[in-house]
Amino acid sequence: MTLRPFHLAFPVRDLAEARAFYGGLLGCAEGRSADSWIDFDFYGHQIVAHLAPDMGGDAAANPVDGHDVPVPHFGIVLTMPDWQTLANRLTAAGVQFGIEPHIRFKGQPGEQATMFFRDPSGNALEMKAFANDAMLFAT
Repeated sequence: MTLRPFHLAFPVRDLAEARAFYGGLLGCAEGRSADSWIDFDFYGHQIVAHLAPDMGGDAAANPVDGHDVPVPHFGIVLTMPDWQTLANRLTAAGVQFGIEPHIRFKGQPGEQATMFFRDPSGNALEMKAFANDAMLFAT
């Protein structure tokens, strides 16, 4: 089975901010756009920032491994070197992390590198990596 790209549409308060964050900081190539939305290539997946100035962000969280994980959130599973490169770039850019880059579930099935941060509209993102991708769904 070939993994197909997913599509995710999400609200942003300002398209210029979204363009700077997703295109500039995260390095996502821009696709089509209009006055009220922008397509981005999110590591081979299609995400669409839709202008919705009164929406975005969320205050809900669930406890996971000693941290309050924001709900909802989205992200990508990177390779470990790509995850570290991104963590370094975000840190150097002064991004405020909701959960700092670290290794979660050390020594357990599903051990992973993870970090959480929010875009300028308050949407939560999680970027993670596994030393062994076969552990993605480990129990």
